[in-house]
Amino acid sequence: MRNNQPRVSIGMPVYNGDRFLKEALDSILAQTFKDFELIISDNASTDKTQEICQAYAGQDQRIRYYRNEQNLGAGWNQSRVVELSTGDYFKWAHHDDVCAPELFAQCVEVLDRNPAVVLCYSKTIIIDEHGQHIEKYFDGLNIRSSKTHERFKQYHNLIRYGHRSNPPFHGMIRTNTLRTTPLVGSYPSSDLILLGELVLHGEFYEIPEYLFFKRDHPDTSVRTHRTYRERIAWYDPTKKGKLHLTKWKWFVEYLRAIRRVQMSWDEKVRCYIQMTKWVLWNWVWLTKDLIKAASWPFLQPFLNFELNRKIEKNIPS
Repeated sequence: MRNNQPRVSIGMPVYNGDRFLKEALDSILAQTFKDFELIISDNASTDKTQEICQAYAGQDQRIRYYRNEQNLGAGWNQSRVVELSTGDYFKWAHHDDVCAPELFAQCVEVLDRNPAVVLCYSKTIIIDEHGQHIEKYFDGLNIRSSKTHERFKQYHNLIRYGHRSNPPFHGMIRTNTLRTTPLVGSYPSSDLILLGELVLHGEFYEIPEYLFFKRDHPDTSVRTHRTYRERIAWYDPTKKGKLHLTKWKWFVEYLRAIRRVQMSWDEKVRCYIQMTKWVLWNWVWLTKDLIKAASWPFLQPFLNFELNRKIEKNIPS
């Protein structure tokens, strides 16, 4: 380490994750690359998460455990671990996923030798709640073009129909670049918007080995919060029951990202042109958002009743 500053920061936001937490932590601590810190931000868990994290932190000085007094939402917690990080490279880790021992070392090697790469991740295998392999996941997000607008276009073409596991978000990212973004927003699919901004900064590199195991189980956030209004409350509890025009939010955030990132005017124009194509792809949902806004005074009482009924079931976030 350099003056006790690790090369890599691993950020684990967690809420009620005791079922799979030990396996996830063990896979991180078993990495062949040792120069990292593990930052855990506990969003006021009510299960054994705190007990497990404190036990692991007491055994390994690389682990820093923080606990929030109340659940501030998944979006806030995802960004919090970045703000607490000190390493050159940053990687999100979730309580139910597993990493092969060589993952960190191979990601660091790629980022060290290739300054054009802003994010490095490996091929992914989807596993079930018992750790059994379900399928080898393919996303095609090995985006290597040197031209900004070409990367942006390729990214949008690939995520046009959505990604259910989003492996690049779990990759290793240059921390300085990540800090120039708004991090994870408190709205659905903000991870995809973040990746859309990162691809404006540089290339995505996929390691051609299966070193990351993404767990799919009944208690994942996508499965337990199926509607956008439920996910909005999961990302930010203060937005529960409020009007949120999700597709328009995505559109505005993409435009802000293009404006923020330094690039030539020619590249900016080409990226804005790509957004006109995005609007054509999403015009139905953008229109539905406007209709929802117009009818909101009539819909709000019914939607709030349904949302409260589901939240009362105490579904994990």
